[in-house]
Amino acid sequence: MITMKRIVFAAASALLAAVATYLFFVVVTVNGVTNLHFVQVGLLMLCCLWLAWGFNMALAGILVPQPPRLVVDATRWRSDSRTAILVPVYNEDARAVFARVAAMIEGLRRIGQLERFHVHVLSDSTRIECVDAEREGTRLLLAELGAAGRLYYRHREKNVGRKAGNIEDFVTNSGGAYDYMLVLDADSLMRPETIVQMVARMDEDPELGLLQTQPLIIGRRTLFGRALQFSAALFSPIFSRGIAALQGREGPFWGHNAIIRVRAFAACCGLPTLKGRPPFGGHILSHDFVEAALLARGGYKVRVDPDLEGSYEEAPSNIIEYAKRDRRWCQGNLQHGKLLGAPGLKPWSRVALVSGIMAYAASPIWLMFLIVSLLDPILAPEPNYFPADSLFPVFPQPETQKALLLLFGIFVLLLLPKTLITFGSALTKRRRKFGGALSVIAGATVELVMTSILAPVMMMFQSKAVAEILVGADAGWPASEREDGSLPLGTAFQASWWMVLAGAAVLLATINYSPNLMLWTLPIALPLVAAPLLISATGSPALGDWARRRHLFETPFEADPEPVIRDAAVWRQRLARLDRHQPDLENDTMKGPGMLPDPV
Repeated sequence: MITMKRIVFAAASALLAAVATYLFFVVVTVNGVTNLHFVQVGLLMLCCLWLAWGFNMALAGILVPQPPRLVVDATRWRSDSRTAILVPVYNEDARAVFARVAAMIEGLRRIGQLERFHVHVLSDSTRIECVDAEREGTRLLLAELGAAGRLYYRHREKNVGRKAGNIEDFVTNSGGAYDYMLVLDADSLMRPETIVQMVARMDEDPELGLLQTQPLIIGRRTLFGRALQFSAALFSPIFSRGIAALQGREGPFWGHNAIIRVRAFAACCGLPTLKGRPPFGGHILSHDFVEAALLARGGYKVRVDPDLEGSYEEAPSNIIEYAKRDRRWCQGNLQHGKLLGAPGLKPWSRVALVSGIMAYAASPIWLMFLIVSLLDPILAPEPNYFPADSLFPVFPQPETQKALLLLFGIFVLLLLPKTLITFGSALTKRRRKFGGALSVIAGATVELVMTSILAPVMMMFQSKAVAEILVGADAGWPASEREDGSLPLGTAFQASWWMVLAGAAVLLATINYSPNLMLWTLPIALPLVAAPLLISATGSPALGDWARRRHLFETPFEADPEPVIRDAAVWRQRLARLDRHQPDLENDTMKGPGMLPDPV
């Protein structure tokens, strides 16, 4: 059954891309074929295949019913399994990390389930001030929560293998003590009832190796952050349902907010060191995709359950931080090209690896298509389909109809899924979570306009990342900046001055060589010229606060935050007030030099 779904899905995507490519080929070659046309057609085919893939994934989420999953009463559930909650940190704000840890420990205790869980803060921090703050946070929580035997801290002197190496170190040294590990990120937060549900589902199915939730974004103030937050809350659950409809035994792993069977992970997920030097060689950065593929190869199920709510994370608050994170992910995903031929991988796992590569390759492909399309009328000025007295291209009949059909089809692929989700939410009970139907429609509309304006900027950042990797530049592993501070215009300019020059060059070239294309190049060139202003403005907490006062981009967990979110905020304030010079606790509260429990 799942194989037939995948065949239909892939065939529908290929058919949509083929129709779009054919229409484009007919239109651009009406007066003859050039080598440039073949390049255009090839690039558009790749772009349309990627668009059709995402379009069909969204439709699957909207139309395909989800299978029923086990639901337990979290306060009455009992299990003999033991679960480690892992919180890897790397030069993070320790106060924020330990506030979230405290909220989860307190929540599990409140529902009577803390006994079967241990929380491990696994530090790879390299800054001494961060390590000191982490140790202090551990001491404070042990004292304030009475969490001895429930909370452990370990710091690695050498962060070999980055996060993947951090988890591997835990599994090697302490994994034998646990049946499952719930892998979080430093900014993760999870509802205690959801944690219990995840363990219950792992208990129910011994073949389930990994269970992934859909993390939603919380805690953002800037306009950019709030737009991400709203978009994730409104659209991501539906797209995740599409992934779930096709996953079979080879679902996704996004690296955090997922529970893993420890013995399966230990048996299957030893990661190779890729041959060669970074960026393509060395340690695998995007380890999550690979670990999911290895678990599936080992015969275990990997699954995402979109019905598991109460899974949260934070996100970059401005475009610069978003691009910095994207650069690291881009390098990791492009590394997967070396693994596509790995023996024994399931076909759908290989598809997932290709999808991860295309998530970043799509931007430079679109950029090359736009460049070639702008060169075409310059290198071959006749015939002119863009007369100065018309806002729209004028093609010979009947090519005009084909061109309009192609344009309409691309807009459908881009806009229909979000439109259906928006109005589906506005017309059902789901609208109440977002402040009403008007708030849903207004937020989705502004988000669409905002992302459309920023699309050229994001395309350039991703294209630059791919280009740097192709010429051998290694991104390293920079720490994430998660705070919602303002972004000065000067900082934005330093990060985007090259976009300003690129946008200005496009405008000058259009004016000099093909002025009839001016109106068509403005939606691309103007955002690039204005990139510093756009980056600075969307990274402003003041503008974000203004939008919040008008209920723009309102989300369910902002309008009515659940207890674990409120508790994390309270704990952050509480930790800020506590005396930083607590007396040393008894030695038996943290065992051994690594402060981890002995394996059993």
